[in-house]
Amino acid sequence: MSRRRRFRVLPTLAVVLSLLVGGGVQAERPALPQIADVPVVDAPAGQPGDVPRIAEVPRTPPVPLLWRVAGEAGDLYLLGSFHFLTADDYPLADEVEQAFAAADEVVFELAPEELHSPTLAMQMMQAGLRTDGSRLDDDLPADAAARLAAWGDVNRTTLQATGLGAQAFQLFEPWFASLLVTTTELGRYGLQAQHGLDVHLARRAREAGLATAGLETAAQQIEFLDGMARPDQVQMLLEALDQADAGPAAIEALHSTWRAGDAETLWADMAGDMRARSPALYARINTSRNDAWLPKLEQMLQQPGTILVVVGALHLLGEDGVVEKLAAKGYAVERICAACAAGPAVSGAAGAR
Repeated sequence: MSRRRRFRVLPTLAVVLSLLVGGGVQAERPALPQIADVPVVDAPAGQPGDVPRIAEVPRTPPVPLLWRVAGEAGDLYLLGSFHFLTADDYPLADEVEQAFAAADEVVFELAPEELHSPTLAMQMMQAGLRTDGSRLDDDLPADAAARLAAWGDVNRTTLQATGLGAQAFQLFEPWFASLLVTTTELGRYGLQAQHGLDVHLARRAREAGLATAGLETAAQQIEFLDGMARPDQVQMLLEALDQADAGPAAIEALHSTWRAGDAETLWADMAGDMRARSPALYARINTSRNDAWLPKLEQMLQQPGTILVVVGALHLLGEDGVVEKLAAKGYAVERICAACAAGPAVSGAAGAR
């Protein structure tokens, strides 16, 4: 597949697309606790007008990021998800439908009962609340605090509709505020967690009566964020504001590149670039989790039957992804993609075709 033009995906967007709990921020939120020392200031209403959207989605199924791994007793299908999509990203490619039809079980980052739990948003909110009486602005440079306030003013109606007015930002730690900014921006351009590939396939698995499971828990995913050092959280929020200021270009390019099934560009311009610029965050949300999943995937390959594993695309790509890690262990790995050019499925990895 030909290389597309480069785009810069800032780490906050990569985090949201790597952790399913990010969708809990975009979902309907519970009422905020009353905290007396956070003043309520009536912010000016944003200017009405047309909300920009990502480019019209082609009426063709996305090219899947799908690999088959042959095990000792059974097979795995590994499918690279995009956690925020539009209704127009469906139907799915025939290869995905065939993998789903062949599956005896579907495994996600989070088990569907946690992913769809009405308490997920509350869990995230409680983890993100400040507990020392301080305000978010206390962590931020003055210019960043002003930028966040301006962003809140522009998005006031959207935030209030979900129960989080602009002033509510002061209640939260920077990591949670950064997710609010990023998921709100994704929603502005039509990308919703409710249309994410994980949510779609979890719903279908339930309807089909298939067994389902998760590779990790919601508490673990939340800890990946809440356990970040405060300076890293602040940097994450600053970059979320940069992403918002940049408009839809990077979001649109990322979405289009996922739809094109362009693993090379996704790796270089999302995963590889993030690894180079934010190595600690990259290791925390990607490499360490991939390494923790690997023995679980190998155990699945030792049992009879076929399992479809659906995780964020970032976790499958490049030398740090589970596709190459499994291939390096000697498993036969094949990309399943009718629209892709012929060639090795995993470049440079032992046992891959």
